[in-house]
Amino acid sequence: MEIKNVAIYGTGAVGSYLLWGLSNKPEIDLSVIASGERKARYEKDGFVINGKTYHPTIRTPKEAGEHGTDFVIVCVKYNALPSVLEEIKETVGENTTVMSLMNGVDSEERIGEVIGEDKVLYSLIKIASERIGNEVRFDAETTIGIIMGEKDKSASSERTDAICELFKDSGIHYRVSDEILSEIWSKFRLNVSMNQPQAMINCGVGAYTDSEHAKYISDMLKEEVNRIAEAKGIDISLSAKGTAAGTPVKPRARYSTLQDLDAKRHTEVDMFAGTVVRMGREIGIPTPYNDFTYHMIKALEEKNDGLFDYE
Repeated sequence: MEIKNVAIYGTGAVGSYLLWGLSNKPEIDLSVIASGERKARYEKDGFVINGKTYHPTIRTPKEAGEHGTDFVIVCVKYNALPSVLEEIKETVGENTTVMSLMNGVDSEERIGEVIGEDKVLYSLIKIASERIGNEVRFDAETTIGIIMGEKDKSASSERTDAICELFKDSGIHYRVSDEILSEIWSKFRLNVSMNQPQAMINCGVGAYTDSEHAKYISDMLKEEVNRIAEAKGIDISLSAKGTAAGTPVKPRARYSTLQDLDAKRHTEVDMFAGTVVRMGREIGIPTPYNDFTYHMIKALEEKNDGLFDYE
């Protein structure tokens, strides 16, 4: 198996990291998937990443499908996934592998329901980035990067070998895991317990060490994820194998949920607390802290939308 044609869905922090790295591989056909006004804007403005502007090929889903894709990488926001599922289906061919680098624990299943689970490689990414205006910045050297693996826990496969070859010499950091579900749930737990409390408090992550109250909220959110994972037979502790240190986080750091609220965007709370609440109800595990968090962040979104601008 050889990867010659790569298509990227989503141009936020993750998409920018991939675009930055894969642009160093001139032998591959790299494209970003977009349509309509967005396609025109991407073609005109390009993408500013770590001070450099990139102008990749922009294709519609239909164009990408007709051109042929070996590897499709999905890194859209969680709330955008339903709107692109049919587009992904249009892009994917008989021998295409799809990697979902979205947050959460169910995007692979949702994509697999549309294109076939056998085409989906389980994965996650760990990257700390910052958006300033239209520019995305990250420290490439300290970024942990992409962790991937087969759901059946095999250490590697023909397609993981091909993806490793693709990422080789690109600057992208990567590794293959034989406990990929544990790795994905470990990141999910981190997002649920660290992303959300600071968003409600509107403070930097230093609060988790400086405030016993912030830490308590974080710990309770984390414990609810632990109980659900255990009920599903997922041992999150196995994810510790091979884990590397990433970019040091400054006390003032504001994770993605708070960044979204700062920018008056809707957040990915449906993917974090919303998923915990849903799974808890499905298997009979109470999730009061995530339930409260879900409604609190939804109310903050409504506030940003102007719902409470009473005269």
